[in-house]
Amino acid sequence: MELVATENQTMIAQMVRDFGATHIKPFMREWDDTQEFPVEVFHKLGELGLMGVLVPQEYGGAGFGYTEYVTAIAELSKIDPSIGLSMAAHNSLCTGHILQHASEEQKRKYLPKLASGEWIGAWGLTEPNTGSDAGNMRTTAVLDGDHYVLNGAKNFITHGKSGNVAVVIARTGEVGDSHGMTAFIIERGTPGFEAGRKEDKLGMRASETTELIFTDCRVPKENVIGKVGDGFVQALKVLDGGRISIAALSLGIAQGAYEAALQYSKERQQFNQPISNFQGISFKLADMATEIEAASLLTYRAADMKDQGLSVNRESAMAKLYASEVCVRVSNEAVQIFGGYGYTKDYPAEKFYRDSKLCTIGEGTSEIQKLVIARTILK
Repeated sequence: MELVATENQTMIAQMVRDFGATHIKPFMREWDDTQEFPVEVFHKLGELGLMGVLVPQEYGGAGFGYTEYVTAIAELSKIDPSIGLSMAAHNSLCTGHILQHASEEQKRKYLPKLASGEWIGAWGLTEPNTGSDAGNMRTTAVLDGDHYVLNGAKNFITHGKSGNVAVVIARTGEVGDSHGMTAFIIERGTPGFEAGRKEDKLGMRASETTELIFTDCRVPKENVIGKVGDGFVQALKVLDGGRISIAALSLGIAQGAYEAALQYSKERQQFNQPISNFQGISFKLADMATEIEAASLLTYRAADMKDQGLSVNRESAMAKLYASEVCVRVSNEAVQIFGGYGYTKDYPAEKFYRDSKLCTIGEGTSEIQKLVIARTILK
């Protein structure tokens, strides 16, 4: 594994920083306050190739690997984690599912629009009563002639309202049968398919999260991804890559919080000296820096293995687990270093703190990651 940033990584990092300074940083506080989803930002990210980082050039994408992808997400998340989250969900989940499992015809139909940022993608697995227990989902898809009729609901869906297309996993077999679920491509505007309630969230507020509701929604058979009954197996493979993206998101948040705290500690004067001079603060910073470095190594190791076509079931879970927990710890310590100012919206620490918690929950809780890791080392 290459431990020094490649030319592509350096180029992407600088491009994201330049873009963020102009198109994100001046507006992010307003987006957070109003919970506005800035669609136009993602169209612009598409122009930079960041909405199709992993998509081959033949389908209109940038054609990069996971190593470059991790860099892009982490750099975006240092600026505004909400934007990093939405970019990751679009790339890893909806676009990633189509790229990995769809037919050639489906890829040519959908990937160019997704990779360019013209379309924004959503991905529906989680339901109100089945979060970690996704195998017991209740949304059904019943064959009726040349169509499947979907009924049910999904929740906590990124881009549920603004997404132009969604990959949705629904039950086509018996409850509890891991081969009884099928993935479908459903375009916005399909009769019987609508967005429900928008969640009012603690953090990641500029990343849209809503319900998806299906009421006798008729989806053509040709919109099935892969084989009927393979939806859940496909979803698990998609989540392997998705966990790398959440590890990258966590890494970016941790880096952003740490850098803000480090700078503040050098500038804040107490007892006629910078607070960074005090061992209580300097040791916090030392721990933060060390944990971030360890999280980075785990994340880039998983990305490198993914680029080599190796199985990353365990490695992606380890990276996601550790990086997300580090993210929460570092963000908490950043608030502590800022003191009373860290509790106000005038400084960046409180937003990193609020945004960080999602990372230990989304795309599999920390407990689920431990379950995945334990299974791989005990089998």
